[in-house]
Amino acid sequence: MTGERPVLAVTMGDPAGTGPELLAKALVGPESREYSRPIVVGSAAVMEMAIRIVGSDANVRSIASTGEMADDPSVIDVLDLDNVDTNDLKRGQVCPSNGEAAYRYIERAVEITMKGDAHAVVTSAINKKALNEAGYHFDGHTEILAHLTHAPRVTMMLVADTLRICHVSTHVSLREAIDRVRPERILDVVRLANGGVKEMGVENPRIAIAGLNPHAGEGGLFGSEEEQYIIPAVAQANEEGYRVSGPFAGDTVFFRVLKEQFDCGIAMYHDQGHVAAKMLGIWLGVNVTLGLPIIRTSVEHGTDFDNAGTGRGDPRSLQQALRLGATMASNRLRKTGSAIVEVCPS
Repeated sequence: MTGERPVLAVTMGDPAGTGPELLAKALVGPESREYSRPIVVGSAAVMEMAIRIVGSDANVRSIASTGEMADDPSVIDVLDLDNVDTNDLKRGQVCPSNGEAAYRYIERAVEITMKGDAHAVVTSAINKKALNEAGYHFDGHTEILAHLTHAPRVTMMLVADTLRICHVSTHVSLREAIDRVRPERILDVVRLANGGVKEMGVENPRIAIAGLNPHAGEGGLFGSEEEQYIIPAVAQANEEGYRVSGPFAGDTVFFRVLKEQFDCGIAMYHDQGHVAAKMLGIWLGVNVTLGLPIIRTSVEHGTDFDNAGTGRGDPRSLQQALRLGATMASNRLRKTGSAIVEVCPS
């Protein structure tokens, strides 16, 4: 498989969101098959409705396995779970049954990728409220994927243009985020970030570490976490052979990454990294989960309920997620011959 375009298992996302319509735009035309072979994991009936909404003349084909894929740029192949009642589908509204459907798409995409029938998972947006009302009490995709693949250590990376940002913590309170700024966690993220950037094609990544406090603590004047926890983590990372610098002030470090002085920056908490990435444009960013045995990329926006059913959704983030997922899968296949890697136990 190493000489072929990778197969991408692309989840449809929440059926009531713009995910199906974005797929209807992104997966049609020769460029959609230039670097990968995508298969939608979702509902063929919903995808047929999305095709009509966006005014496409593509055909939707329901298939049972990746072995039946057509590789035709005018055809969208759907691994059809047939789990949405289109007569009762209300776009732009939270519905537990749609949360259930969206979870099942993720579950099946992971399943076929872990079996080797696909080489990466690319996810469309889910609605966290619908997911929780369906009984799946996860904060989002990252936690679901860690659960399904039994991965003990994962981290989020945001990619936008030349900017790559990983996070020491994400979906926790700011108070808890401060408590998570500890050398062992920072080192875990450095290791994961280094491996992820390598799979994006950078052989010897340069990693910049953000401080937690203003001006990276200003030598202890504005806080002690840098001297207590972050500086020791940077020293240990360099002892292990990683190219790590910092801590740098959080208000300048990601600009330095964007200007390619570094290949990745590590944020200490959610908003520190997300604000920097989203300033470049929410429709251009990609979310990557590192630490899984499989490759996973995703759109960096939500379900966009306001535009659901209008055909106006912007597919650029999805297109970037597809391209990055294909790049990472191709690099992994070329180097290892497999799309699956072992993860370290906790």
